Amino acid sequence: MSKKAIHTDNAPAAVGPYSQAVVAGGLLFTSGQLPIDPATGKMPEGSIEARAHASFKNLVAIAEEAGTSLAKTVKTTVYLADIADFQAVNAVYAEYFPEPFPARSAFQVAALPLGADIEVEAIIAL
Repeated sequence: MSKKAIHTDNAPAAVGPYSQAVVAGGLLFTSGQLPIDPATGKMPEGSIEARAHASFKNLVAIAEEAGTSLAKTVKTTVYLADIADFQAVNAVYAEYFPEPFPARSAFQVAALPLGADIEVEAIIAL
């Protein structure tokens, strides 16, 4: 099986030895997207909704670079620093994924890189 790394300047660069995403077997596997603005390298201040939008916009940019869209997402994983943010993030999530909605896991984690409070990854059909 071959694999191809995907990179776009419209999403933040990897903060370690990994790719923003990899294409393999007709699917796009994204790395977890923190709510980092690729233009500034910073996370939005304010609400969890603002940071959720930033993470999802990064997924959009990566999907577009690979020639696909979030409409073809089959599975997502949402990592939250505080599960109490679930409802607010869920409302933002619904703005990015049309029906039929992808399968999803969402859970609270002890910590996320760079002190983020949300990280999202996806598996998207090409």
